[in-house]
Amino acid sequence: MTTTDHRPGSTGGADVPGPLHGGPDDDYTPQQLAAMDRTELDRLGARYDAVEVLHVDPVPEPGSPLERKAARQVTLWFAIAGLSAVAFLVVYAGSNWFLPDWAWEPGDRNWSALFTPLLGVTMGLSLTAIGIGLVLYVKKLLPHETAVQDKHDGSHFDRVTTGATLVGAWHNSGLPRRKLLGGTLAFMGAALGVMLIAPLGGLIKNPNKGNPLGTTPWADGLRLLRDDGTPVRPGDQVPGSLETVFPAIPGGNSVHHSDAAVMLIRLRPDQMETLVTPAGQEDFGYGDYLAYSKICTHAGCPVSLYEQETSRILCPCHQSQFDVTQGAKPVFGPATRSLPQLPIRVDEEGYFVARSDFREPVGPSFWNMGRLN
Repeated sequence: MTTTDHRPGSTGGADVPGPLHGGPDDDYTPQQLAAMDRTELDRLGARYDAVEVLHVDPVPEPGSPLERKAARQVTLWFAIAGLSAVAFLVVYAGSNWFLPDWAWEPGDRNWSALFTPLLGVTMGLSLTAIGIGLVLYVKKLLPHETAVQDKHDGSHFDRVTTGATLVGAWHNSGLPRRKLLGGTLAFMGAALGVMLIAPLGGLIKNPNKGNPLGTTPWADGLRLLRDDGTPVRPGDQVPGSLETVFPAIPGGNSVHHSDAAVMLIRLRPDQMETLVTPAGQEDFGYGDYLAYSKICTHAGCPVSLYEQETSRILCPCHQSQFDVTQGAKPVFGPATRSLPQLPIRVDEEGYFVARSDFREPVGPSFWNMGRLN
């Protein structure tokens, strides 16, 4: 057969450089070729994209015990992948939509400590099972062949033939006759797809609505508690001392609200003589007691060292220092903003309580420059 042969079944010059002509493309319209099945394309000389199979490794015979065993193994791993994806969805959607707010309070015993690890375990197991299932499927159920293919610019007949080749590959995969495996694969694909897009649900129900960086759990009437859960009265501290306190949140573990950690400081008499109260905060303290946020305004580190002789609070991370007699303004180090002050008072039982939340954002200055409205 020559390269210029126009008879049906010829390549029409598709196997040599230059313009294509002749062959089925001249004898049939693209619509007629697209409507033909594989048998008719074979009759016209379909070359199946010029693929020459050199060697084929044997695979288990359809219906044999070895083939059924391999199919069960692949089905099992795909089922594990799908069920793991469903477990991911249950953890994610169930936690975000149905758990009460107190379950999300930070702490080792609350759901918040398990939420992210469970998401990682379920997603990781699903992706791992998919990988194992695909490897087993390719190694045990698909024929392994060595083939060569000539590169050329094909005609429309070649393109239709390639489509027929893909359809043939689908039939050779065995999925059409392996109903259980095919159904499991569809289930796994659907579950995996939903698992990957499920986190977008956070855009619908976002737990961080409002102003989460500018507010803390402190509110009017909440008592100041030590880390052991006991409230604080005036006179419990000696002059010149500091104690870390947390809000007494009903039904919650106050100690683990890290953004609400507060330093309750009792000044000495000589410190009271040099006390300078910032404008608008004249009534934030109670007697010789002042309460300041424990979160450094430089990088969010815990401010934990207090030197009463110099009236300075020290952040050990980057050496920022704040003067408590000057409204806790920074006097040394990289911090540029004063520590926020918590307004406090004493309730009818004689315990310290907050009068409100902080009037300005807590933490690093880059979160929110300036005061809250």
